[in-house]
Amino acid sequence: MTTPPPPGTPPQPPYGGPAAAPQPMSPADEKLWATLVHVGGIFLTILASLIGYLVLKDRGPFVRAHTATALNFQITMLIVEIVGWATSWLLIGFVLIGAAYVLRLVFSIIAAVKANQGEFYTYPLAIKFVS
Repeated sequence: MTTPPPPGTPPQPPYGGPAAAPQPMSPADEKLWATLVHVGGIFLTILASLIGYLVLKDRGPFVRAHTATALNFQITMLIVEIVGWATSWLLIGFVLIGAAYVLRLVFSIIAAVKANQGEFYTYPLAIKFVS
């Protein structure tokens, strides 16, 4: 049997209290995760940048800027690929799909190198959806 709290103390929620705020990362960890989000965009396209943004956005300004810019670029490339598949019956769509693949590869590598060096980077041709 549990003892009741002393009079005058506010009741505690059953789940143990409010969640703790995310702890900020060290600059080395921010650079590492920013680099991994950009490299993950090559292989997992939008999935890596979306998960990275949702999980890491509150952990530091550097990693937030990189995950947001990576997510914006991956959304833009997804739109290009959808338009490419929709117009593939005109054969121009295959050019768009190939261009999206090459742009994703090249710019993600450049962004990963910049993130690893501790520099901010914005992708060219990216539409800003997330800030």
